[in-house]
Amino acid sequence: MKNIIITGTSRGIGYELALQFANAGHNVLAISRKIPQELIKNENITCLPVDLSDEIEMQKVANFLSHSWKNVDIILHNAGRLLLKPFSETSQTDFENIFKVNVFGVANLTRICLPYLQKGSHVVTISSMGGIQGSLKFAGLSAYSSSKGAVITLSELLAEEYKERGISFNVLALGAVQTEMLEEAFPGYEAPITANEMANYIFNFALTANKYYNGKVLQVSSTNP
Repeated sequence: MKNIIITGTSRGIGYELALQFANAGHNVLAISRKIPQELIKNENITCLPVDLSDEIEMQKVANFLSHSWKNVDIILHNAGRLLLKPFSETSQTDFENIFKVNVFGVANLTRICLPYLQKGSHVVTISSMGGIQGSLKFAGLSAYSSSKGAVITLSELLAEEYKERGISFNVLALGAVQTEMLEEAFPGYEAPITANEMANYIFNFALTANKYYNGKVLQVSSTNP
């Protein structure tokens, strides 16, 4: 039984992951702004309503850990905020709002969890093919894709900084998965992979891949719109 933190659990991949880990007998801390009733009903899931863009609200996580868990085995940085807007109309505030969740939220949550991470802990960040250098890019996603590139570099740096403690940091750069976010970015497009199917892959990766990888970015993409 492992202690697992998952962000962005109100829908899509994060929601499926929370249920999969809980149903497999693990303890799950599900973090999202909105809390689905299905997660609340699961005895292995603790739901915490947190806005990851608000550093003060992140204290809720620190309080929970100090009172409930002695260690964190896995962090799944799955939450993400999307903006589809021409670059000429994208303001500094727009960029800040995206980076507060997609980058600063990852950094702040990881920092809060550091005292509870131990040898064998695995921190997995969900990025995007849009953040991979040299990959196909799409107009209107300047803030989103650049934030996903930033979090890749952050994870690589953390892998180096904490390798002596035996903590692994890896990134999964996803291609097209049929989620609400994909529909927002590419209305009408149908991806070949469902949220549940991708959750199956991430579930196994989070549990085992730190034996083989650290500081790596793996492209998980059968197609990219």
